Amino acid sequence: MCELLGMSANVPTDFCFSFKGLRERGGKTGPHKDGWGVAFYQGKGVTSFKDPTPSYQSEIARLLTDYPLKSTSLVAHIRQANSGGIGLENTHPFTRTLWGRYWTYAHNGQLTGFEQLPVGQHLVVGQTDSEHAFCYLLHRLEQQFVTAPADHRAAFEFIAAVCPELQALGVFNLLLSDGEYLLAYCSTKLHWITRRAPFGVARLSDVDLDIDFAKETTDQDVVSVIATMPLTCNEQWQVMQPGQSQLFYLGEPV
Repeated sequence: MCELLGMSANVPTDFCFSFKGLRERGGKTGPHKDGWGVAFYQGKGVTSFKDPTPSYQSEIARLLTDYPLKSTSLVAHIRQANSGGIGLENTHPFTRTLWGRYWTYAHNGQLTGFEQLPVGQHLVVGQTDSEHAFCYLLHRLEQQFVTAPADHRAAFEFIAAVCPELQALGVFNLLLSDGEYLLAYCSTKLHWITRRAPFGVARLSDVDLDIDFAKETTDQDVVSVIATMPLTCNEQWQVMQPGQSQLFYLGEPV
């Protein structure tokens, strides 16, 4: 299985700390050695880095843990391949455009019979069940909404309602963002935490590193982090239940 990482914040936020914890699991403290990727939003734009090598050994991943990049929404993934070969075309997260926005998606799990899911105009580039399911969800959105809904929350609520259909095909843990909203759907395993004032010290589980968020934030900052397994060992993470979805908007769970 793969592992997911998402972040939603109300102000551009440094994601180096969380990504450093995830990176360790890509070939060192975890078996997810078949590639990694991260996509993060800055305004209306999205920047992606992908590499089919283990994140723990990747110089690009090391750069991202050391360079203070900031974002309000992030989707990251470390891969243990079970559908499709090891290569960039099969490396998450995947990004497509719809209604003048970039949509970014990552999936943890394995689906059967996914080849029968219609994708409309959203053609699949690689061979994974994950990318095929993403294209299917975008196709369902276009079927449901002739034009973009005035409130994009309606689109994410619709996606959350469709996710059980994909869960019926296997394991389907999902992260999906358009840069403002971030949706997490749990099929088997997902956790999340929202940090706000008063901030404290957080300590990573996979590497000897801690950070005092009180020194890095303001009292108005709100940041939510979603991960397959908690990244820190001294904080209380929320445990999602199978079939549960959680939507985040600019850091706040909604």
